[in-house]
Amino acid sequence: MTDSTPAEGPHPGPPANPLGHGPVLLLAGARLADGRIVDVRISGDRIQAVGTAGSLGPLPALPGQPTVTTGARIDLSGYLLLPAPAEPHAHYDHAFSAALPGPPPDHPADLVRRVTEAALTSLGYGATAQRTHVRIGDLHGLRRLEAVLTARQALRGLAELQAVAMPRLLTGRAGADGRAQLRDALKLGADAAGGCPDLDPDPIGYVQILVDAARDADCPVDLHTAGRDQAQLARLAAALAPLRPRVTLGPCSTLAAGGGPVLATAGMRVVCLPQNGSCTGLEGPAPGLNPSLVRELADARVPLSAGSGALRDPANPVGRADPLEAAHLLAASGTLSPDAAYDAVSTQARLALGLPPVRVDAGFPAELLAIRGDSLPGALSGGHSRLVIHSGRVVSRTSAVREFADTVALALPRQNHPG
Repeated sequence: MTDSTPAEGPHPGPPANPLGHGPVLLLAGARLADGRIVDVRISGDRIQAVGTAGSLGPLPALPGQPTVTTGARIDLSGYLLLPAPAEPHAHYDHAFSAALPGPPPDHPADLVRRVTEAALTSLGYGATAQRTHVRIGDLHGLRRLEAVLTARQALRGLAELQAVAMPRLLTGRAGADGRAQLRDALKLGADAAGGCPDLDPDPIGYVQILVDAARDADCPVDLHTAGRDQAQLARLAAALAPLRPRVTLGPCSTLAAGGGPVLATAGMRVVCLPQNGSCTGLEGPAPGLNPSLVRELADARVPLSAGSGALRDPANPVGRADPLEAAHLLAASGTLSPDAAYDAVSTQARLALGLPPVRVDAGFPAELLAIRGDSLPGALSGGHSRLVIHSGRVVSRTSAVREFADTVALALPRQNHPG
């Protein structure tokens, strides 16, 4: 049984200490991906020190000042300590809607509830930073975006949630409403401009309008495209050139042959969706994971991250919000090594969100995931017990315990921690 409800953070230490740091958290006996067993001391929202197991204790005192003790000590023996993953591509306004008899309602309370539940579900799996695409315009107006922004505020301190405003149409007379709604959405607080140019009668015109709006708002662009037409993909990349490197494309699920070099030359960043290759941002059946697509992007050295896409919505009724599921699929398909697969959901995902990278090293942001396991392949195979740290604070714990019936005849433990 698992419980991924956010746990309270450690009891705070002194409000300040002689070295000018915030409350201190000591993670003891954790294993790193390279096999080392270490202690990690966190001060405020940064990693303050990493040392061999047993080597770190209280912060040293300055002359005439008392020694500062840790605010909390957590024994991570048996756990692998990793940079926290991030969710670079979600659709929380559609989350948990697969079982509904019709389209998800736009009632503000229901939207806020589903968005918040989706974000907390992802956080429980380890994603301390998340980006959700939100449909605006048409009958929706800005209601869905307002719900996401309300949830973003409520989640402050637990996770960082970004919103991408997605108008359906932008060009011609039919796109007038979308253009107005996009401007209003960016003023309201959307973090990025997005949408699907493939669905507009004039895809390149759509991108040009989006680029102008993003430049005026000084925000990035995060677009949906299938990428099936190499010539159009090249024109789209050229239209996006003024905003490089603040551009992300995804999921490129039916990328045309030769599309990888086109994207690499244009300096584009891509988010793939390993669970089923598609999401609610695109129309048509999901193509599924295409290992050759990922391999082409990797071979072309396109910066590649991986997201979940759908969380139990019509695009994927069994969708999960677990970044490690995406990494597992990339590694299990033989497309990427376990290290590269985890990099796609951690460092590369954070870069896609415009956030600094994380390493388990002094000076880096204290955005960490402790997962039961003795190696990265083991964690991707079946790591269930997890401890999530955001801004130096424990924000979620998941504990998994497996019990066996008394009728098991072999000399096996009746209770263990499966991961």
